[in-house]
Amino acid sequence: MDIFSVFTLLGGLAFFLYGMNVLSSALEKMVGGKLESVLRVMTSNRWKGLALGAVITIAIQSSSAMTVMLVGLVNSGIMELSQTIGVIMGSNIGTTLTAWILSAAGIEGDNIWLKMLKPESFSPLLALVGILLIMTCKQGRKRDAGHVLIGFSILMTGMSFMSQSVSPLADMPVFQDILVMFKNPLMGVLLGAVVTGVIQSSAASVGILQSLSMTGSITFGMAIPIIMGQNIGTCVTSLLSSVGANKNAKRVTAVHIYFNVLGTVICLLGFYALNSLFRFEFTDSPINAVGIALVHSLFNFITTALLLPFSKQLEGLAKLTVRDTNVRETLLDERLMLSPAFAISECRALAVKMAHTARDSMLSAIGLTKEYDDGIAREITEQEEQLDLYEDTLGTFLVKLSSKDLSQADSNEAAELLHAIGDFERIGDHAMNILRAAQEIDDKGLEFSEKAQEELGVITQAIIDILNLTVDSFEREDTRLAARVEPLEQVVDSLKLELKNRHVRRLQEGRCTIELGFVLTDLLTNYERVSDHCSNIAVTVIQVKDSALENHGYLNQLKSSGSPEFTREYEQSLQRYVLPVSGGQATE
Repeated sequence: MDIFSVFTLLGGLAFFLYGMNVLSSALEKMVGGKLESVLRVMTSNRWKGLALGAVITIAIQSSSAMTVMLVGLVNSGIMELSQTIGVIMGSNIGTTLTAWILSAAGIEGDNIWLKMLKPESFSPLLALVGILLIMTCKQGRKRDAGHVLIGFSILMTGMSFMSQSVSPLADMPVFQDILVMFKNPLMGVLLGAVVTGVIQSSAASVGILQSLSMTGSITFGMAIPIIMGQNIGTCVTSLLSSVGANKNAKRVTAVHIYFNVLGTVICLLGFYALNSLFRFEFTDSPINAVGIALVHSLFNFITTALLLPFSKQLEGLAKLTVRDTNVRETLLDERLMLSPAFAISECRALAVKMAHTARDSMLSAIGLTKEYDDGIAREITEQEEQLDLYEDTLGTFLVKLSSKDLSQADSNEAAELLHAIGDFERIGDHAMNILRAAQEIDDKGLEFSEKAQEELGVITQAIIDILNLTVDSFEREDTRLAARVEPLEQVVDSLKLELKNRHVRRLQEGRCTIELGFVLTDLLTNYERVSDHCSNIAVTVIQVKDSALENHGYLNQLKSSGSPEFTREYEQSLQRYVLPVSGGQATE
């Protein structure tokens, strides 16, 4: 083996790692945040978590990325430590698929169908199809599929380079002398852990071992400890990701380490104990790529089967290792950006929470105009501070996320969320304005007449309905509900105008006090502004389904086109919110 073989080995490793990166990124974009977002709702028990961890890891082709995401989710308070244990175990099972894919490189035979199964035969065709998809499709899933094919082809090319570079090692006495060292199982575990820790990819270290196995010099006895050590080495990535995280997030890493270390110790002791009793003859036999994939899978399945029943004990061990302190959670952990589609999904979940907070704040403020309560007033103030925090956190996170390689759908959703969070925050501001109006009513002992209260009740109900409609459409991403918001916003504008006209007439007739007039004007102005923000949010919900739409252009077209749907909804709303007949001697 000369210096050029070393260059080929390093180049092959570089191709392999880059191909894995392209493949996992493209797969993650194709899958989107929908698969991963179910983590929050499908980890109610360890079996669901196990299955979900395996599925997601297969989808994104990276157990390390899966664990880092879990650290971020726990650090953000989105998941509990107990929910992650099954997912971590499932992730270890899911990552074994890569070894089986790589084992196809060792297929031998003269049959044309067997030859076609060899990656070096079909990966060039996949690369051709992939580049055609990338060149001909500007965006969407087809382009992402092209990147998947290109990533897989690069990965397999790297595997081929590594196999070619190590083939001369079989005839080198020095290599044989080095291999003798790794007949000691502890040295094998150490080698697997160090190599995997350095390159931070168990898939790559398994690929290197599969390449070396093609020399015929690696036996089952040598490979088994190395494979077990590789599972320990993969913990390095999650260990690094937990730096700066809170205690609960660090416990995720502790669970990952304990699971892999305990699994290695148990399986290694069990294997050599059985070997001493039954003398397994295959331990001295050469192992091939398929054998490595089989051992890798069996080790992870056995470890999971042994330790899954002791999930609570693993959690307790992690808590014992990382002691309780004052846990400070972040709303959105930047580790989530490792999976941009997943990060978008978590941003939406937080934006929905923001929407509910804004609505609750406004409804509470409206209630205070009828009956003032200091406790509710404090809650509204706290909710306003929370809304400010949500907007600042989400805005900063989404701007950073927008610089990532997002799919068109995720890019549209990021833009929608950026627009919507500002409107939700402004609704909270208007709730504070209404709170101050309610305080003025209470402090000065002001009281609207029954007629004025009846009139205010009509527009108040319209505001409550438009708020509920807006939040529901945003939460469900329902364009049909969103389309009903703008006609109702037009009705609110009409109601506000009519109520102001009635107020002016009462002023002219001397049937209204100045103080109540100011309060009424403040309420009507804030109501109208809230309906405007609801309209903006509804448009963003509609716009995300059609990136060609522009907010103001859409609204202008809607109002001027005389759409039958818009007209019908507007007329129905007019009939629903009818002001009482004006007149009489009622005062505000």
